[in-house]
Amino acid sequence: MQPLQPMRVDWVATPPPGAYPQPSHRSQRPSYSGPPNYPVTPRWGFPLLAWRWPTAVPGTVERPDSVDAVRRLGRTAQNSLWLLAAVAVWGAGSEIWRYVLVALSRFGALSSGVVSTSDAMVVSSSAITITGCFLSLILTMLWVRRARNVAATLVGYGPSRPDRDVLIGLIVPGVNLVVPGSVLAELEHAVARRPAGERPTPSKLLRWWWGLWAGSGLMVVIVVLWSFRSSTQALADGVLLHAFADLLLAGVAVTSALVVRRITTLLLPVDSASVRLMRVVEVKDAPEPPLRSVRASGSPR
Repeated sequence: MQPLQPMRVDWVATPPPGAYPQPSHRSQRPSYSGPPNYPVTPRWGFPLLAWRWPTAVPGTVERPDSVDAVRRLGRTAQNSLWLLAAVAVWGAGSEIWRYVLVALSRFGALSSGVVSTSDAMVVSSSAITITGCFLSLILTMLWVRRARNVAATLVGYGPSRPDRDVLIGLIVPGVNLVVPGSVLAELEHAVARRPAGERPTPSKLLRWWWGLWAGSGLMVVIVVLWSFRSSTQALADGVLLHAFADLLLAGVAVTSALVVRRITTLLLPVDSASVRLMRVVEVKDAPEPPLRSVRASGSPR
């Protein structure tokens, strides 16, 4: 008979019942205790930098033929066109005032100060108008070139005329009354995402611009030819022709700014914040929905 071996016993201490508070099984929503406060100023947070466009970061370069570049150049072209329209109206008013002075000079001598002021207004408005025409023309041509490239990238087909032919068509007299309108009609057709095989149909705004552009070009030719006449009545009529030409130029500038804004808007993506949400108000000729004969006790009314 073998002797008994001593038993190995491990003692485990457990807390008595009720020594610690038992967690509640029901989830309680914590109450708001105010904003957080810190004993010292937190060292975390966003860097102290102002908002910058991606192109402001060194090493990033924006493509010249992009939608954002077309939008910025279009805004600059619109500002120059609106300024040109204002100066053209000023020039037309100066010419009309000169015609009134010419009519009043038939009944007596005019004050030298009034005549000098009228001459200064006519000369200054003419100089600013010529400068504004060249500036607006250059900015609008640059905008058209970039807009054509961006539209070709978006729709998948390029314009029918290269940039060299467009420039020649804008310089050659007579042809420059037709080519710019067809170029803008093709651009409007492309930015409207219409098929390449469809014939471009210019909008009403573009047709108005085309007519004013052709009329303004013809008026310039008439004014130049009228300036070779030297009679007194011809000189007086020339003043009215200059005023009418300035008003036509103002109309061309205004419609050009509107066309630039329209085509630029069609190129830009649609902003969801500017879209008016639609809701169903009424459904006509729809079958009546089936009604429940019995409602469950827990279902909502």
